[in-house]
Amino acid sequence: MRQLVGSIIGGAVFMTLSAAGAGHAAPATEGGEPAPECVRYAASWRYTHVTNDCGTAHRVTVEYTDGAEVPCREAQPGATVTFPGYGTGGNGVLRVLLCPPQPV
Repeated sequence: MRQLVGSIIGGAVFMTLSAAGAGHAAPATEGGEPAPECVRYAASWRYTHVTNDCGTAHRVTVEYTDGAEVPCREAQPGATVTFPGYGTGGNGVLRVLLCPPQPV
């Protein structure tokens, strides 16, 4: 049992670190604007799914209770993007934030 719990925790840490370093997207700037109401999220211990039910695309990130920063992701209308969940330590999701436009 102890080995299983260690594997789960190790996997969650790896996934969080991998997601934080994935891609070329930058984290949101401090004090980012909250996403509109048509952008919804569902958080579990493993994943946070953010769904864009708006008519336009949005670049979003998730704000966590511990201040962890994760890269921004673009969510097209009707699409769902995935971020790390709250983990076994209960790092809660506060809200979804809009990210600044990507430089061209």
